[in-house]
Amino acid sequence: MRMIIPAVAMAAVFCSQQSVATDETSRLNNWLDQQYEAELQRSPLTLAEHGRKERYGEVDDFSLAAERARLARLVASAATMAASFDYDLLSPQGQISYDFWQFRARSEAAESPYLQHHYLFDPFHETHTYPVEFLLNYHRVDTEEDMLAYIRRVTAFSRGLEQSLQRAQDAAAMGIRPPRFAYRSVIEDSRRIISGRPFSNGSGDSPIWADGTAKISALAQHGSIDASRARALEEQLASALRDKLMPVYKRLIAWQLQDMANTSPDAQGVHALPDGEKYYQTLLRYYTHSDMSALQIHELGLDEVARIHQEMERIKASLGFQGTLAELFQFVRDDPQFYYADTDAGREAYLARTRSLLSRMDERLPQYFGLLPKSTLRVKRVEPYREKDGAAQFYEMGTRDGSRPGIYYVHLSQIGAYNKTDLEATAYHEGNPGHHMQSSIAMELTDIPRFRTRVGYSAYAEGWALYAELLAKEMGAFSDPYDDFGRLVAEIWRAIRLVVDTGLHAMGWSEEQAVQYMLANSAIPEAAVRSEIRRYLVAPGQATSYKAGMLKILALREQAKAELGESFDIRGFHDAVLGGGSVPLPILERTVRDWVRASAQAP
Repeated sequence: MRMIIPAVAMAAVFCSQQSVATDETSRLNNWLDQQYEAELQRSPLTLAEHGRKERYGEVDDFSLAAERARLARLVASAATMAASFDYDLLSPQGQISYDFWQFRARSEAAESPYLQHHYLFDPFHETHTYPVEFLLNYHRVDTEEDMLAYIRRVTAFSRGLEQSLQRAQDAAAMGIRPPRFAYRSVIEDSRRIISGRPFSNGSGDSPIWADGTAKISALAQHGSIDASRARALEEQLASALRDKLMPVYKRLIAWQLQDMANTSPDAQGVHALPDGEKYYQTLLRYYTHSDMSALQIHELGLDEVARIHQEMERIKASLGFQGTLAELFQFVRDDPQFYYADTDAGREAYLARTRSLLSRMDERLPQYFGLLPKSTLRVKRVEPYREKDGAAQFYEMGTRDGSRPGIYYVHLSQIGAYNKTDLEATAYHEGNPGHHMQSSIAMELTDIPRFRTRVGYSAYAEGWALYAELLAKEMGAFSDPYDDFGRLVAEIWRAIRLVVDTGLHAMGWSEEQAVQYMLANSAIPEAAVRSEIRRYLVAPGQATSYKAGMLKILALREQAKAELGESFDIRGFHDAVLGGGSVPLPILERTVRDWVRASAQAP
């Protein structure tokens, strides 16, 4: 005989289940927040990047032992979480947080055998310029105590650089060195950092001195200190720079000059390092969130290059261009009409057009997104001390409290490396609806554990930014066919990365072979191509994350459209993708599927 349960009783059971899930999820969220706060408290530099002033005069421990201890704590916390919480009792969002933390622990632990393989001093990771970047951009000075903390940090950075130098020397003893060009770049940058006052009597101020004295002057102007105290602070800063920081940079330069002779004249991928093949495959798993082999990724890149070439052919036909696609590449790459003048006015015109495009894009966003960022976006030229000829433009996120905006940084020292047709796609990639939108929304989320608002993965973040370039076209951008061609150049750039990154690091390609492949298959200016190939050489695997993430997002969108039909809502899809932080791709897939199910059941 079947028992009939009254509706009231059923409702009571359902409410009870909901209450249990809420309680267990709340307990997990609190625990994760405590774990992440403990992480932050061990990293005074990250605290400052978040706009916080705890441990304000300190610098992280950069030693290999500290990095191993950090990984051990993360793995231990994942094990503690597994033993302390009932996964089945968690809400769907609670399960995502749980799985995210476990994924993070597993993926970072997989790299632990190769910690000494990671290059520290090179043009991409820029450990040597980080003290300058940090002090100028993250150490805010509002009070005299803040300035004293600034001076203490100058001294502390000398210890941190010394630790990084020791790690690089230990790695070199194991046969692990970046290519020779990285040494030259580090030497040049380091010499610039310690050139000018107070390091020498030559004309001009060094970057840190200019920044530090400007912050001291601001305190004096606001009446926080008098002229005598300002002079005393300047003397303390000068002493810390000359007596503490400069000697470490001199040792770094001296060692780089000496050790450079031990590098190969020709740059080689990481396949040439001890255990290089295993290291590279580990990096591919980390950056693509997949088990694809280097060969599979290489072939995917070749397929994507061929597909995008077909789209380019259609634009070529619409332009009435009579030559081959290769000739169109050459025309766009070489014709002066596609470049801004190599003058201050030309550089300002580049920045002004970027700002104008992003302003117009902001007006379109509400049609495609429910979630919108509160953080403001600033477009800014890269500071002279770290500006690189032909280097890629980049984004740095702001703070949750709005005290520092998100910044789209533009390299303009060699303006001929940046084609006008690339400008629009790059603006949307770095700004809105790309990096700024994604990272700002994540940072501003309040109903998830805090680590999910900050911890991120390149496959998701770069995949979203590349998807944003295509989305911008769907939103009505790229009205000029040459700009749309530039969008495809930007996309094929990322497809080419799959080919050349695996070519360099798994297949024995030379630097020049990779350069020539990129030149033959795109309209990217040669200066940018050569800079990019060097970036891939010192950051193995990272370049594969862009296409891996974009293709996953596009596949999830097509699946959602197929299942929901006319009820598919692009705003809802984007909110589902952006509303959980920079999650790993497997978790993103589950999030979208949950949204599809909920949408299908909605009345």
